[in-house]
Amino acid sequence: MPYSGFTISEFPDLQYGSIYCIGRNYAKHAKEMGSETPSKPVVFLKPRSSLVYNNGTITLPPESKNVHHEVELVVLIGSKVQKILPEKAHEAIRAVAIGLDLTARDLQSEAKQKGLPWSLAKGFDTFAPVGKFTDYTPSIDLQNLDIEVRINNKLRQSGNTSQMIFPVADLISYLSRHFTLYPGDLIFTGTPEGVGPVKAGDSITATLQHGLSTLDLHAH
Repeated sequence: MPYSGFTISEFPDLQYGSIYCIGRNYAKHAKEMGSETPSKPVVFLKPRSSLVYNNGTITLPPESKNVHHEVELVVLIGSKVQKILPEKAHEAIRAVAIGLDLTARDLQSEAKQKGLPWSLAKGFDTFAPVGKFTDYTPSIDLQNLDIEVRINNKLRQSGNTSQMIFPVADLISYLSRHFTLYPGDLIFTGTPEGVGPVKAGDSITATLQHGLSTLDLHAH
């Protein structure tokens, strides 16, 4: 059985690294955002300071009036890799977890309209919550995992990783062709449709299939 229920904060060697995020990796989400289905992965970054862990608190920034949740499978990289082939990509995975890509949607929309980067909309402190990790083994089918998020016990998003446009192995391979991946790097692999607002006082619960990972949060 894989080792489950750990956080990366417990391991000094995993304290540093990049947070890679994949946009529009589910066709229905791309459609709900008014975007075309991409022909190659859409990659953006979050700062490491945006991480917050299970039982943490999301701080809603005063600059935004419309913060959205986006539930995602998160992959933790466990080894240094460059230009890895998709069929070998699983060798680079240390663990998996559930996570949220929080987005200040109003700030993002404003930046997009002006043709400007939208890192600020994605990168506030606590905007990358990640749940408990489970060590990856080949018995975990990365392309058949249920992910969901509930706000105040009401289901908001529900999807399965089989709906991804670019599977996890392809994402790791693609990223490793452009960046050297290191232990501690995280990959947020995209969100299904159903994104929506998070308000102060909300209780948030996100889960990865069969208890592989849970994430409980409070927003203020």
